[in-house]
Amino acid sequence: MTDIYHYGYTPTDININNKQVARISAVHKDRYEIVCEQGTTFARLKSSIYFNVKEYVTFPTTGDFVLINYNETGDSQIIQTLPRKSSFSRLDPSSSGHHDQVVAANFDYVFILSSLNHNFNLRRIERYITLAWNSGGIPVIILTKTDLASDYSEQVKQVEKIAVGVGVFAVSAKTGFGLSELSEYLKPRKTIVFLGSSGVGKSSLVNALAGEDIMKVNEIREDDSAGRHTTTHRQLIMLKSGVMIIDTPGMRELGMWDVSSGLGEAFNDVEDFFGKCKFTNCTHGNEPDCAIKDAIANHVLPAERWESYLKLKHEAKYTDDKEGFMRDKQAWHKSISKINKQNKKNGGKK
Repeated sequence: MTDIYHYGYTPTDININNKQVARISAVHKDRYEIVCEQGTTFARLKSSIYFNVKEYVTFPTTGDFVLINYNETGDSQIIQTLPRKSSFSRLDPSSSGHHDQVVAANFDYVFILSSLNHNFNLRRIERYITLAWNSGGIPVIILTKTDLASDYSEQVKQVEKIAVGVGVFAVSAKTGFGLSELSEYLKPRKTIVFLGSSGVGKSSLVNALAGEDIMKVNEIREDDSAGRHTTTHRQLIMLKSGVMIIDTPGMRELGMWDVSSGLGEAFNDVEDFFGKCKFTNCTHGNEPDCAIKDAIANHVLPAERWESYLKLKHEAKYTDDKEGFMRDKQAWHKSISKINKQNKKNGGKK
Protein backbone atom coordinates (compact mmCIF):
# COMPACT_ATOMS: atom_id res chain seq x y z
CA MET A 1 0.00 0.00 0.00
CA THR A 2 1.24 3.49 -0.85
CA ASP A 3 0.73 6.37 1.57
CA ILE A 4 -0.13 9.42 -0.53
CA TYR A 5 1.05 11.54 2.41
CA HIS A 6 4.64 10.60 1.52
CA TYR A 7 4.02 12.14 -1.90
CA GLY A 8 3.43 15.53 -0.33
CA TYR A 9 -0.34 15.45 0.09
CA THR A 10 -1.70 17.52 2.95
CA PRO A 11 -5.37 16.96 3.85
CA THR A 12 -7.61 20.00 3.43
CA ASP A 13 -11.21 20.84 4.24
CA ILE A 14 -12.28 19.81 0.73
CA ASN A 15 -14.92 17.10 0.86
CA ILE A 16 -13.48 14.18 -1.10
CA ASN A 17 -16.72 12.15 -0.76
CA ASN A 18 -14.91 8.92 0.00
CA LYS A 19 -12.94 9.19 -3.24
CA GLN A 20 -9.27 8.36 -3.46
CA VAL A 21 -6.57 11.01 -3.66
CA ALA A 22 -3.84 10.38 -6.22
CA ARG A 23 -0.91 12.36 -7.60
CA ILE A 24 -0.12 12.75 -11.28
CA SER A 25 3.39 11.42 -11.89
CA ALA A 26 3.46 11.76 -15.69
CA VAL A 27 1.29 12.88 -18.58
CA HIS A 28 1.13 10.91 -21.83
CA LYS A 29 -1.27 12.86 -24.09
CA ASP A 30 -4.74 11.79 -22.87
CA ARG A 31 -3.48 9.15 -20.43
CA TYR A 32 -2.08 9.90 -16.98
CA GLU A 33 0.32 7.95 -14.84
CA ILE A 34 -0.75 8.28 -11.21
CA VAL A 35 0.37 7.24 -7.73
CA CYS A 36 -2.43 6.20 -5.40
CA GLU A 37 -3.05 3.92 -2.43
CA GLN A 38 -2.66 0.85 -4.62
CA GLY A 39 0.65 2.04 -6.09
CA THR A 40 1.46 3.28 -9.58
CA THR A 41 -1.23 2.88 -12.22
CA PHE A 42 -2.91 4.77 -15.07
CA ALA A 43 -6.00 6.93 -15.38
CA ARG A 44 -8.03 8.97 -17.84
CA LEU A 45 -10.18 12.06 -17.42
CA LYS A 46 -13.90 11.53 -16.87
CA SER A 47 -15.36 13.12 -20.00
CA SER A 48 -18.62 14.33 -18.45
CA ILE A 49 -16.64 16.39 -15.94
CA TYR A 50 -13.71 17.68 -17.98
CA PHE A 51 -15.11 17.98 -21.51
CA ASN A 52 -18.91 18.15 -21.49
CA VAL A 53 -19.24 21.22 -19.27
CA LYS A 54 -19.53 24.95 -19.99
CA GLU A 55 -17.72 26.25 -16.92
CA TYR A 56 -13.93 26.34 -16.64
CA VAL A 57 -12.26 23.23 -15.29
CA THR A 58 -8.63 22.73 -14.30
CA PHE A 59 -7.03 20.01 -16.36
CA PRO A 60 -4.41 18.08 -14.37
CA THR A 61 -0.70 18.18 -15.05
CA THR A 62 2.39 16.55 -13.55
CA GLY A 63 2.46 17.08 -9.78
CA ASP A 64 -1.27 17.67 -9.39
CA PHE A 65 -3.31 15.96 -6.71
CA VAL A 66 -6.58 14.59 -8.07
CA LEU A 67 -9.61 12.64 -6.93
CA ILE A 68 -10.14 9.32 -8.70
CA ASN A 69 -12.55 6.48 -9.07
CA TYR A 70 -10.11 3.60 -8.74
CA ASN A 71 -10.41 0.74 -11.23
CA GLU A 72 -8.43 -2.37 -10.39
CA THR A 73 -8.95 -3.95 -13.82
CA GLY A 74 -8.11 -0.99 -16.06
CA ASP A 75 -7.59 2.76 -16.19
CA SER A 76 -9.02 4.65 -13.24
CA GLN A 77 -11.13 7.79 -13.71
CA ILE A 78 -9.93 11.27 -12.74
CA ILE A 79 -12.96 13.21 -11.53
CA GLN A 80 -11.46 16.36 -9.98
CA THR A 81 -8.23 18.36 -9.91
CA LEU A 82 -7.54 19.59 -6.39
CA PRO A 83 -6.39 23.19 -5.73
CA ARG A 84 -2.70 23.87 -6.36
CA LYS A 85 -0.26 25.53 -4.01
CA SER A 86 2.07 26.34 -6.90
CA SER A 87 2.19 25.92 -10.64
CA PHE A 88 4.51 26.71 -13.50
CA SER A 89 3.00 27.93 -16.76
CA ARG A 90 4.15 29.01 -20.17
CA LEU A 91 2.30 30.17 -23.26
CA ASP A 92 0.77 27.17 -25.00
CA PRO A 93 2.50 26.95 -28.41
CA SER A 94 -0.64 25.38 -29.91
CA SER A 95 -2.89 28.28 -28.87
CA SER A 96 -1.12 31.08 -30.81
CA GLY A 97 -0.28 32.76 -27.52
CA HIS A 98 -3.86 32.96 -26.22
CA HIS A 99 -3.77 30.37 -23.45
CA ASP A 100 -1.35 29.19 -20.83
CA GLN A 101 -0.01 25.67 -20.53
CA VAL A 102 0.58 24.43 -17.00
CA VAL A 103 3.66 22.19 -17.06
CA ALA A 104 4.14 21.37 -13.37
CA ALA A 105 2.23 21.82 -10.13
CA ASN A 106 2.51 21.56 -6.35
CA PHE A 107 6.25 21.98 -6.01
CA ASP A 108 8.18 23.64 -3.21
CA TYR A 109 11.37 24.69 -5.00
CA VAL A 110 12.30 25.61 -8.56
CA PHE A 111 15.84 24.52 -9.40
CA ILE A 112 16.96 26.80 -12.24
CA LEU A 113 19.87 25.09 -14.00
CA SER A 114 22.46 26.88 -16.12
CA SER A 115 25.77 25.32 -17.06
CA LEU A 116 29.07 27.14 -16.65
CA ASN A 117 30.01 26.80 -20.30
CA HIS A 118 28.52 28.15 -23.53
CA ASN A 119 24.97 27.81 -22.12
CA PHE A 120 25.55 30.50 -19.48
CA ASN A 121 23.15 33.39 -20.10
CA LEU A 122 22.22 36.00 -17.47
CA ARG A 123 19.17 37.25 -19.33
CA ARG A 124 17.76 33.73 -19.55
CA ILE A 125 18.35 33.23 -15.84
CA GLU A 126 16.47 36.47 -15.10
CA ARG A 127 13.54 35.16 -17.11
CA TYR A 128 13.49 31.86 -15.21
CA ILE A 129 13.70 33.67 -11.85
CA THR A 130 10.72 35.84 -12.75
CA LEU A 131 8.63 32.86 -13.78
CA ALA A 132 9.72 30.89 -10.71
CA TRP A 133 8.69 33.60 -8.24
CA ASN A 134 5.38 33.95 -10.03
CA SER A 135 4.74 30.21 -9.78
CA GLY A 136 4.51 30.15 -6.00
CA GLY A 137 7.69 28.10 -5.62
CA ILE A 138 11.04 29.24 -4.25
CA PRO A 139 13.73 29.65 -6.92
CA VAL A 140 17.22 28.23 -6.43
CA ILE A 141 20.00 28.82 -8.98
CA ILE A 142 22.14 25.77 -9.78
CA LEU A 143 25.22 26.49 -11.90
CA THR A 144 26.25 23.11 -13.27
CA LYS A 145 29.41 21.57 -14.74
CA THR A 146 32.03 23.22 -12.54
CA ASP A 147 34.34 20.44 -13.72
CA LEU A 148 34.37 22.08 -17.18
CA ALA A 149 35.20 25.58 -15.93
CA SER A 150 38.66 26.50 -14.67
CA ASP A 151 37.41 29.66 -12.95
CA TYR A 152 33.71 30.41 -12.50
CA SER A 153 33.89 32.91 -9.62
CA GLU A 154 33.00 35.85 -11.86
CA GLN A 155 29.95 34.02 -13.25
CA VAL A 156 28.73 33.28 -9.72
CA LYS A 157 29.10 36.97 -8.78
CA GLN A 158 27.14 38.01 -11.87
CA VAL A 159 24.29 35.67 -10.99
CA GLU A 160 24.24 36.77 -7.35
CA LYS A 161 23.78 40.38 -8.49
CA ILE A 162 20.63 39.58 -10.46
CA ALA A 163 19.30 36.87 -8.13
CA VAL A 164 18.45 39.04 -5.14
CA GLY A 165 17.34 36.87 -2.21
CA VAL A 166 17.91 33.65 -4.15
CA GLY A 167 20.34 30.87 -3.27
CA VAL A 168 23.11 30.39 -5.84
CA PHE A 169 25.11 27.15 -5.93
CA ALA A 170 27.88 25.92 -8.23
CA VAL A 171 27.94 22.14 -8.56
CA SER A 172 29.23 19.24 -10.62
CA ALA A 173 27.08 16.16 -11.07
CA LYS A 174 30.15 14.37 -12.43
CA THR A 175 32.46 14.93 -9.43
CA GLY A 176 29.84 15.56 -6.75
CA PHE A 177 31.25 19.00 -5.96
CA GLY A 178 28.78 21.28 -4.19
CA LEU A 179 25.93 18.76 -3.99
CA SER A 180 26.06 18.60 -0.19
CA GLU A 181 25.17 22.30 -0.04
CA LEU A 182 21.76 21.48 -1.51
CA SER A 183 20.78 19.36 1.51
CA GLU A 184 18.51 22.04 3.00
CA TYR A 185 16.20 21.65 0.00
CA LEU A 186 16.36 17.86 -0.25
CA LYS A 187 13.85 16.90 2.42
CA PRO A 188 11.24 14.09 2.39
CA ARG A 189 7.80 15.11 1.03
CA LYS A 190 9.34 18.13 -0.73
CA THR A 191 8.94 18.51 -4.49
CA ILE A 192 11.49 20.23 -6.72
CA VAL A 193 10.88 21.18 -10.33
CA PHE A 194 13.90 21.34 -12.64
CA LEU A 195 14.04 24.06 -15.28
CA GLY A 196 16.73 24.67 -17.85
CA SER A 197 17.46 24.43 -21.53
CA SER A 198 18.79 21.27 -23.13
CA GLY A 199 22.39 20.42 -22.37
CA VAL A 200 22.57 21.97 -18.88
CA GLY A 201 22.72 18.58 -17.15
CA LYS A 202 19.28 18.15 -15.59
CA SER A 203 19.27 14.38 -16.02
CA SER A 204 22.84 14.10 -14.75
CA LEU A 205 21.93 16.07 -11.64
CA VAL A 206 18.87 13.89 -11.02
CA ASN A 207 21.09 10.81 -11.20
CA ALA A 208 23.67 12.39 -8.88
CA LEU A 209 21.04 13.30 -6.28
CA ALA A 210 19.44 9.85 -6.57
CA GLY A 211 22.77 8.04 -6.23
CA GLU A 212 21.85 5.85 -9.20
CA ASP A 213 21.28 6.10 -12.94
CA ILE A 214 17.54 6.57 -13.19
CA MET A 215 17.58 9.10 -16.04
CA LYS A 216 19.07 8.67 -19.49
CA VAL A 217 21.90 11.10 -20.20
CA ASN A 218 22.81 12.26 -23.72
CA GLU A 219 26.21 13.59 -24.61
CA ILE A 220 26.45 17.23 -25.74
CA ARG A 221 28.38 18.65 -28.66
CA GLU A 222 31.75 19.93 -27.54
CA ASP A 223 31.85 22.86 -30.01
CA ASP A 224 28.74 24.68 -28.78
CA SER A 225 27.66 22.73 -25.68
CA ALA A 226 24.29 22.03 -27.25
CA GLY A 227 22.48 18.85 -26.45
CA ARG A 228 19.43 16.88 -27.44
CA HIS A 229 16.41 16.78 -25.17
CA THR A 230 16.90 13.78 -22.88
CA THR A 231 13.56 14.18 -21.14
CA THR A 232 10.65 13.77 -23.57
CA HIS A 233 7.79 14.33 -21.14
CA ARG A 234 7.25 15.84 -17.72
CA GLN A 235 7.54 13.28 -14.97
CA LEU A 236 7.60 13.17 -11.19
CA ILE A 237 10.40 11.05 -9.77
CA MET A 238 10.47 9.82 -6.18
CA LEU A 239 14.01 9.41 -4.86
CA LYS A 240 14.90 6.92 -2.14
CA SER A 241 15.41 9.88 0.20
CA GLY A 242 11.72 10.82 -0.10
CA VAL A 243 12.47 13.88 -2.25
CA MET A 244 10.41 14.25 -5.42
CA ILE A 245 11.71 15.83 -8.60
CA ILE A 246 9.69 17.01 -11.57
CA ASP A 247 11.92 17.00 -14.61
CA THR A 248 10.81 19.00 -17.64
CA PRO A 249 11.81 18.77 -21.30
CA GLY A 250 14.32 21.47 -22.19
CA MET A 251 12.44 24.58 -23.29
CA ARG A 252 14.29 26.79 -25.73
CA GLU A 253 11.80 29.61 -25.41
CA LEU A 254 9.59 30.59 -22.51
CA GLY A 255 6.71 32.99 -23.02
CA MET A 256 5.66 35.21 -20.14
CA TRP A 257 2.21 34.63 -18.69
CA ASP A 258 0.80 36.86 -15.93
CA VAL A 259 4.11 37.53 -14.16
CA SER A 260 3.16 40.70 -12.29
CA SER A 261 4.05 39.27 -8.89
CA GLY A 262 7.09 37.43 -10.26
CA LEU A 263 8.60 40.63 -11.65
CA GLY A 264 8.29 42.32 -8.27
CA GLU A 265 10.20 39.51 -6.58
CA ALA A 266 12.82 39.00 -9.28
CA PHE A 267 13.47 42.71 -9.82
CA ASN A 268 12.92 44.19 -6.36
CA ASP A 269 16.26 46.00 -6.74
CA VAL A 270 14.73 47.82 -9.72
CA GLU A 271 11.32 48.47 -8.18
CA ASP A 272 12.95 49.92 -5.06
CA PHE A 273 13.49 53.10 -7.10
CA PHE A 274 9.81 53.42 -7.99
CA GLY A 275 8.10 56.26 -6.18
CA LYS A 276 11.36 58.13 -5.63
CA CYS A 277 11.19 60.27 -8.77
CA LYS A 278 10.37 63.99 -8.63
CA PHE A 279 7.10 63.43 -10.48
CA THR A 280 4.63 60.79 -9.29
CA ASN A 281 3.67 59.97 -12.88
CA CYS A 282 7.27 59.69 -14.09
CA THR A 283 7.66 57.42 -17.10
CA HIS A 284 11.45 57.16 -16.56
CA GLY A 285 12.00 58.67 -19.99
CA ASN A 286 12.49 62.43 -20.45
CA GLU A 287 11.47 63.69 -17.01
CA PRO A 288 14.07 65.46 -14.82
CA ASP A 289 15.12 64.05 -11.44
CA CYS A 290 14.10 60.52 -12.41
CA ALA A 291 15.31 58.04 -9.77
CA ILE A 292 15.80 55.29 -12.35
CA LYS A 293 17.87 57.43 -14.73
CA ASP A 294 19.93 58.83 -11.85
CA ALA A 295 20.59 55.33 -10.49
CA ILE A 296 21.80 54.17 -13.90
CA ALA A 297 23.96 57.27 -14.41
CA ASN A 298 25.54 56.80 -10.96
CA HIS A 299 26.15 53.08 -11.61
CA VAL A 300 23.86 52.10 -8.73
CA LEU A 301 21.52 50.26 -11.08
CA PRO A 302 23.01 48.49 -14.12
CA ALA A 303 21.41 49.60 -17.36
CA GLU A 304 21.13 45.95 -18.37
CA ARG A 305 18.88 45.24 -15.35
CA TRP A 306 16.54 48.08 -16.27
CA GLU A 307 16.44 46.93 -19.90
CA SER A 308 15.66 43.35 -18.81
CA TYR A 309 12.91 44.54 -16.50
CA LEU A 310 11.29 46.57 -19.26
CA LYS A 311 11.62 43.77 -21.79
CA LEU A 312 9.97 41.18 -19.56
CA LYS A 313 7.27 43.59 -18.41
CA HIS A 314 6.41 44.49 -21.99
CA GLU A 315 6.56 40.86 -23.07
CA ALA A 316 4.05 40.00 -20.35
CA LYS A 317 1.81 42.84 -21.50
CA TYR A 318 1.93 41.46 -25.04
CA THR A 319 -0.05 38.41 -23.95
CA ASP A 320 -2.97 40.61 -22.87
CA ASP A 321 -2.81 43.63 -25.20
CA LYS A 322 -0.88 43.12 -28.42
CA GLU A 323 -1.79 46.53 -29.89
CA GLY A 324 -0.83 48.35 -26.69
CA PHE A 325 2.37 46.36 -26.58
CA MET A 326 3.42 47.46 -30.07
CA ARG A 327 2.69 51.11 -29.26
CA ASP A 328 4.70 51.00 -26.07
CA LYS A 329 7.54 49.02 -27.66
CA GLN A 330 8.52 51.97 -29.86
CA ALA A 331 8.43 54.35 -26.88
CA TRP A 332 10.54 51.89 -24.87
CA HIS A 333 13.27 51.76 -27.53
CA LYS A 334 13.36 55.56 -27.64
CA SER A 335 13.69 55.69 -23.83
CA ILE A 336 16.57 53.20 -23.78
CA SER A 337 18.32 55.05 -26.60
CA LYS A 338 18.14 58.36 -24.76
CA ILE A 339 19.45 56.84 -21.51
CA ASN A 340 22.40 55.27 -23.35
CA LYS A 341 23.20 58.51 -25.15
CA GLN A 342 23.08 60.44 -21.86
CA ASN A 343 25.38 57.91 -20.19
CA LYS A 344 27.93 58.22 -23.00
CA LYS A 345 27.74 62.00 -22.79
CA ASN A 346 28.46 61.78 -19.06
CA GLY A 347 31.33 59.35 -19.64
CA GLY A 348 29.45 56.49 -18.01
CA LYS A 349 29.28 52.88 -18.99
CA LYS A 350 26.25 51.13 -20.26
